[in-house]
Amino acid sequence: MSNKKKILLGVAFTLDAALTIALFVISIIMLVTMPKTQTDFIIAQQTPGLIPYLQTHSTIYLVSCVLPLVILLAVNVYACIRFIKKVYAKKKVELNDLSDDENFERSSKERLKKLYKKQLF
Repeated sequence: MSNKKKILLGVAFTLDAALTIALFVISIIMLVTMPKTQTDFIIAQQTPGLIPYLQTHSTIYLVSCVLPLVILLAVNVYACIRFIKKVYAKKKVELNDLSDDENFERSSKERLKKLYKKQLF
């Protein structure tokens, strides 16, 4: 992997982690301080700031926090599965890669297959 690609992956991972943490923190603060009564809701409507705005406008909260978190989760799961498949992919084993015992065993099996084919025909 080239050095440039490693740097880009590192930056992408850092941005992904930072965005996910920021969205989780905003969501937790918003849900913990949610107005419980009608008067609290009216006060939240009149209070400036991001958290009271998200508490009073649930559609904006859904589009700006929940939906990006779900998309990030799906992308991260896909990337994790792809990475696992890439790391644990079976590599074709060549005869010269095997030890002497494995090499002997494999060549013996091949000879037995050839003999068996000769006997059938």
